[in-house]
Amino acid sequence: MILQLEGVSKNFGGLRALSDVTFDLPEGQILGLIGPNGAGKTTLFNSISGVYTPTEGRVIFRGQDVTRNKPYEMAKLGMARTHQIVRPLNELTVRENVIAGSCFGREGHGLKAAGKIADEVLEFVGLAPRSDQLAGSLNVGQKKRLEMARALAARPYLLLLDEVLAGLNPSEIGHMVDIVRSIRDQGVTIIMIEHVMKAVMSVSDRLLVLDYGSQIAEGTPHDVANDPKVIEAYLGDPDLALRLMRDETRA
Repeated sequence: MILQLEGVSKNFGGLRALSDVTFDLPEGQILGLIGPNGAGKTTLFNSISGVYTPTEGRVIFRGQDVTRNKPYEMAKLGMARTHQIVRPLNELTVRENVIAGSCFGREGHGLKAAGKIADEVLEFVGLAPRSDQLAGSLNVGQKKRLEMARALAARPYLLLLDEVLAGLNPSEIGHMVDIVRSIRDQGVTIIMIEHVMKAVMSVSDRLLVLDYGSQIAEGTPHDVANDPKVIEAYLGDPDLALRLMRDETRA
């Protein structure tokens, strides 16, 4: 298993944002993380990646207890992430942003090697023609791809994607889903938070559902979409679940 969570909980004062989240993630899978707004999805990402230290429980990454590790330590071990609100270094070029990801990632490259990796990754995500543009000049869809490129340049074993499809048009969503599949095909394990249900259903091997910080379901997209607890908490009605499953089957 590349990642194991054992009873992970997170309190903020009297608020319990996560409660006893437990799962195993095999290498090479895409795990979709879904749930209503405020369900604790980003808090879980922060607890996995070292932004928060869990109040209870353990995070095991590649066989090592990393529960109290800091984000820079997680990057060195081979975990990278994107953020729901994109955070490019606006005064640097697109290429320089990705070079930074490589320099501070798992392999800790110098500028020359990092530049080569940046060029490869920018070609992969379709941003090579904008390599010399300032990052702040990109539109939302391009900034999403830049955020992903910077994370990929860190050469992660595990990639955490936080709503990479949010704010994209249907064409951009299709392109981004293709990129996510290609990343998995290269051997990178992925956890993705997503609200675009058709996309997450089609791309995920398994789904984990949170509601009010608690894990209410885990399984294949088919099983989760037909789970009464999930329908009640998130999907809203059985007809929607059935439509999603038809879309997922056709994808």
